[in-house]
Amino acid sequence: MASNSTTSTTFLASSLLLALTISQVSYAEPQNPRLGGMTSVNQNDRNAFSRPSANLSPLRQLDFKVGNSFFKAPWVMAPASTTARDGLGPLINTNACQNCHLKDGRGHVPAYNPDRDAMTDQAVSLFLRLSRPALTEADKQQQAKYGPLPDPVYGGQLQNMATPGITPEGEMKLTYTTKTVTYPDGRETELRVPHYELINPAYGQPTAGLHMSPRIAPLMVGLGLLELVSEQDILANADPDDRNNDGISGKANYVWDRQKQATALGRFGWKAAEPSLKQQNSGAFAGDMGLTTSLHPDTDCTSSQPCEKSVSGGTPEVPDKTLNHVTFYTQHLAVPIQRASDSEEVQQGYQHFKNAGCNQCHIEHWTTGKASDRPELSNQKIRPFTDLLLHDMGEGLADNRPEYLANGREWRTAPLWGVGVNKVVTGQENYLHDGRARTLEEAILWHGGEAEISRNHYMALDNDQRQQLLQFLESL
Repeated sequence: MASNSTTSTTFLASSLLLALTISQVSYAEPQNPRLGGMTSVNQNDRNAFSRPSANLSPLRQLDFKVGNSFFKAPWVMAPASTTARDGLGPLINTNACQNCHLKDGRGHVPAYNPDRDAMTDQAVSLFLRLSRPALTEADKQQQAKYGPLPDPVYGGQLQNMATPGITPEGEMKLTYTTKTVTYPDGRETELRVPHYELINPAYGQPTAGLHMSPRIAPLMVGLGLLELVSEQDILANADPDDRNNDGISGKANYVWDRQKQATALGRFGWKAAEPSLKQQNSGAFAGDMGLTTSLHPDTDCTSSQPCEKSVSGGTPEVPDKTLNHVTFYTQHLAVPIQRASDSEEVQQGYQHFKNAGCNQCHIEHWTTGKASDRPELSNQKIRPFTDLLLHDMGEGLADNRPEYLANGREWRTAPLWGVGVNKVVTGQENYLHDGRARTLEEAILWHGGEAEISRNHYMALDNDQRQQLLQFLESL
């Protein structure tokens, strides 16, 4: 078992930043606070992430409510009188979508006791993706086209729960060490460094060199709007070879679209590994709850596990009608409006955000395309603060697990809308792909690789200016 230790990382400004004089900045007129265009809602309480798009008609809100019921309600084992929600298991991470996406917000990281050097509750909305190394050229080609190669025993995800009478696959062990970051002005901030292990494997040893990547359930709002941003607009910001020599590349991930049976642009998930919300939802049903769909006729259960002990809830267990309702729900969760967008502190923070170059990846403005079946989401001017592209975030955030074209250091730029409301909704702050950052400040300090210059710029600000930048983020 690892023990806590503290290391000290002293900030060394580059020659560029040493020469930089941070001047007083002026602030522009307030931006449109409707981050999600006309779909935005003016709500900032615990239900802020669970509202339908503001421009949904009463009739369409009924479809939203039906999808919400399937998203919230627990699924059960088959056979059951609840035939619309049976077929759960045998190996699972949870029995309801809402258990991971707490009130449609971010998931939570298990509580950790440093004295015991162990988690004090079970991981539900934080889990481990698994895959075996691509050792041959054929493996590498398959991985690039169809995604990570599942472990032959434990599949593509560790299921740490199971239905009664079945042994879970194993446990995720999470421990932390710490490191201290020192600002140029002498102020210190402690970061926690997570360490993950798969312990107590129930079905034999996994593949040697097993790749493991922790993932926390992401925020759900605004996803339908991002789905309608055109591929052409996204690719206009890609610069995989950094031809303009600004240190920012931006790479598109191309992934397998199960519905089209073709390669498509990835835009959802921590590494942009899903092409659509329907496929992302389908994968969650199969991987998290052991429920088959038309897109995922097989779950993550392998031949080394007691798959035959799970009684089928139908073929598929999640009918297309249900999957479509859940997809409609996830497409139409509204983004709360920006708060205090006209305050001087927020506007000053907005300028520091841009001066630091954060907006080179967290791109602010987009206009959605047109979809006849989603008129409310069409032609909306939105401010999600993401480019939906992959960026090298440095060794500190690396999971060393390739996913389609994404390498082990690359992550999709996370949208920032709603980031300041999550604490109100869930009562917690867990940022980055594994929730290691307990504050927005910690999340910034973890940025490396292509984001290192922006992080250094943030650190070179004086304390008041840093607080202004954080206030801007908290307004989103």
